[in-house]
Amino acid sequence: MGRGTDMQIRKETARDCPAISRLIAEAFLSAQHSTGREADIVIGMRAAGALALSLVAEEEGRIVGHIAISEARVGEEAGWFLVGPLAVLPAWQGRGIGSALMKAAIEELKTGEAGGQSLGFVLVGYPDYYGRFGFRSFAGLTVAGVPAENVMGLPFGTREPMGELIHHPAFGLDQKE
Repeated sequence: MGRGTDMQIRKETARDCPAISRLIAEAFLSAQHSTGREADIVIGMRAAGALALSLVAEEEGRIVGHIAISEARVGEEAGWFLVGPLAVLPAWQGRGIGSALMKAAIEELKTGEAGGQSLGFVLVGYPDYYGRFGFRSFAGLTVAGVPAENVMGLPFGTREPMGELIHHPAFGLDQKE
């Protein structure tokens, strides 16, 4: 992993916030699916106290990756957690950092404080990437204007996500609250 050094995954601190914003902006700068607002989304969720979990990957004394997790609804059902954004500095991509962050977030929410209350994860992303963590499409899980194969869930139990995925308002989507 990384460049032969030890990578540490930990919860963000207030001191990390400027570096996280720069990292997210740089990671999404040339991404095909970028809105250019990804760093602002995390800032907005943080300001609203809506980040259920915010992890950083640190290597060589530098923050090289970040994952944001926020509470979400699926239809009228609360108890789901939304993954995103997940960002790794371009020069550090392809080294397992994003995967390590995703695995740490899954483990934290399965066993951490929210573990007994969480129904699982939902996200909008690439099936080829997120499928390796067990995410898959569900017939009734939707986001308006997004292809069904890109709206995925990872239930922690037997309850499947059914309904429209409702993001935090910081995402700037026109969704019902």
